[in-house]
Parts: sequence; structure tokens; C-alpha cells
Amino acid sequence: MPESLNKNRNIVMILSVLSILSLLAYQFIDVNMKFFDYAMSIRIPRIMGILIAGICIGTASIMFQSVINNRIVTPCLLGMNSLYILIQTIVFFVFGATSIIVLNENILFIVSLVIMGVTATAIYGYLFRKTNYNVLYVLLVGTVMATFFTSISNALMRVMDPNEYDSLQDSIISSFTQVDEANIAVSFVFIILIFIAFRKEIALLDVITLGKNQAINLGVDYDKVIMKILMSVTLLIAIATSMVGPISFLGLIIANISRQLFKTYKHTYLMAGSVLVGVIILFMGQIVIEHVFSYSTVISVFINLFGGIYFLYLIMKNKGVA
Repeated sequence: MPESLNKNRNIVMILSVLSILSLLAYQFIDVNMKFFDYAMSIRIPRIMGILIAGICIGTASIMFQSVINNRIVTPCLLGMNSLYILIQTIVFFVFGATSIIVLNENILFIVSLVIMGVTATAIYGYLFRKTNYNVLYVLLVGTVMATFFTSISNALMRVMDPNEYDSLQDSIISSFTQVDEANIAVSFVFIILIFIAFRKEIALLDVITLGKNQAINLGVDYDKVIMKILMSVTLLIAIATSMVGPISFLGLIIANISRQLFKTYKHTYLMAGSVLVGVIILFMGQIVIEHVFSYSTVISVFINLFGGIYFLYLIMKNKGVA
């Protein structure tokens, strides 16, 4: 046990060093010292966006997999990204691109976060209870809901004013080059509040993974704890998506890499590993996007491409079994 503990700590330290090096590489690579302040004013908000996305998606994916007890499922695979796009589309369609709700980034961020948090918790909480956490049914219904949300979004976009449509596209396309500085501090405050509010439930994840019957025998109010964890997952995904747009397969990649690195049931290490791996991937990916492809594409394209391949690999390898 001590040997395994030391090994996990060493892995965390290595990942921490790599994440810091990747951050510094992104921050200072190809910087003209004559325009250093200007370069930092552009890159620092992107760095904050990457950190927010890594923290939210990394922790949420591990928690969600533990609740579902399956490693090939992440929140985004159940249509949460499609739900976010639908909510954004409805807000732009109903209020218009020139309304104070849309023009004020803080208001739009908070409105999107609240609506998505309440809606997703209600929908997916009901779905999990009705299917008794059956992974196959959850995936099937999630896929149907994602298609349903996308269909409604597309229908509204077709009848939307062209100017509002252009503004909407800027809001829903995932990119770290469009991180709004006004929402950075708000996002970090919400993240801290979420972890404080749900700290007791998150601490029970090690017990939850033992299964419903075992958790109940150990005195855990299983359904209540699951509902609160799902709420925290939904809010974290909503924060990340509102900040940088939908990145469907990032959670799948980093959560499974973390589980492969840390052969442990302790979620402290699993979540830390997932966050650090996510930060490293995002920083290195953004370096490639900016300095190799010269902004001709966005990082989500590559993440979704390799994430889709990785998803198929996991299904073939594990045959859908956790």
C-alpha cells in the first residue's frame, strides 16, 4: 500500500511539472519582447480558460463515470453539449442579439449556467432513476435526446435573423481564442462554491463505486448523494461549456488516461490526474493550433476526431463493460 501511494504521488508530481511546463511553453513561445504586455493580455485569458476547462471537465468526467460505473460514458456523450447549444439558441432567439441579456457577458453566462444546471439535473436525474442506472439505456436515451436538442436548435437557427445567427455561432463554437475576461473570475468563484457545496457528496465517491447496496449498507443515502453529484457534474460542464464552448470527447480522453495512470479507487488521485492531463492536452493542442496551423482551425476539431477514435477503441477493448 505505501509503495502504491508513493507511486501515485510521484505520478501527480510528474503531471504537475508537465502541466506547468506546457503552460509556460504556451505563454512564452514565440513572444516578441517588444510587445510582451500585449502578448500577455491575449494569452493570459486563454490560459485561464484552459485551466477552467481542465478543472471542470476533468473532475466532472471522473465523477460521472463513477456514478454510472462505466468508463466509456461522459456527460457530453449524453447530449449535454447539445442541450447547451439549444439553451443558447433559445436565449438568442427569444431575447435577440441586442438585448442586455446577450450583450452583458456576465448576465448571459449566469443565465445559461442556471438554466442548464436546472434543466440537465431534472432531465438526467429522472433518466437515471427510470433506467436504474442502466448504461445501455442511458446511452440510447441520451443519444436520442442529443438528436432531439440538435433538431430544435437547427429549426430555430433557420428562422433566426442572420445577424443574431452570426452572434450565436460565435457563442457556441468552442475556442480558447474567444474567452471572455469578464467571466473568468465569475467562473472560478462558481467552481469554488460548487466544490464547497458538494464536498461531502464528492468525498463519498470512493464508497459510491462499491455499488448501491454496499453504499446503503455503509449508511449512505444513495439516491440523494447521486442526485447532488449529478447536479455538481452538470454545473461544472455548464461552466466549461459556457466559457469555451462544447468539447465533446475531452472528458472521455482525460478520464480514461487518468484511470490508466492511477491504478486506484481513490478519486482524489483520479480527479487530480484527469485535470492535469486535460490541462497538458489543451495547452499543447493550443500551441499546435496557433503556431502550426496559424488559427486555421480550432482545437475541438482534433479533440473530437481523436476522441471519437478513442471511444471506439474503448468499446472494442472493453466491449462496453465498465
